[in-house]
Amino acid sequence: MKRYSRFSVSALMALAAACAPAHRAAAQAGPAGPAAAQDPSLPPPGFGSLRQDDIGIRLDGRNLLIRIIPLDEKVIRLLAPDSYRSLHDMRESHAEQIKAASRPGMDSAEVFMVTFFGLQPQTRFNPDELQILSQNATYRPVGYVAITPRFSENQVGAREQAAAIFVYEPGIEVLRPFTVTYNSLQSDSWNAALTLLNTERARVLARSQAQTRP
Repeated sequence: MKRYSRFSVSALMALAAACAPAHRAAAQAGPAGPAAAQDPSLPPPGFGSLRQDDIGIRLDGRNLLIRIIPLDEKVIRLLAPDSYRSLHDMRESHAEQIKAASRPGMDSAEVFMVTFFGLQPQTRFNPDELQILSQNATYRPVGYVAITPRFSENQVGAREQAAAIFVYEPGIEVLRPFTVTYNSLQSDSWNAALTLLNTERARVLARSQAQTRP
């Protein structure tokens, strides 16, 4: 398991440029874009220090390891600048595909970067089974935007990975505890991540204010 303690989002972005997006057709949705960037309630970007490992949710199975990272600006702006830019640019560069992968009538979407790591040869996975339990409601993905070329095959070999942006209906509260499940696997590790995020948010505001002082 240790060999998968972290993964490179920048490597996945390079792969994304070479592959056609895979998604479910649907009507318009409103992923975070310029409006989110101008929201005064958001922490300012460029002052965070958290790593992706600090906020990544892990589900460890016998044949499969799953990593989930929320792509909400309220979360990723607290990452170190390079990590923030990688995840922000990934979401923005796939904004149109995220819209197309959403359900008709959705005016916004919750999106997560999800990576399946194979621990055994020819390991099958079912993306529809990755559920999020938030505020007494259960959310299943409504669509996907492939980041790696063979994500749609729903299979990974040993030491291989398949990644996609998962699109969920709005309503998942990323700044409150939620649970992630996949078949019999379950993780409540987001509860611990929230403690780090709350502490880092105060530090980010202090750093930005210190920089703007005369």
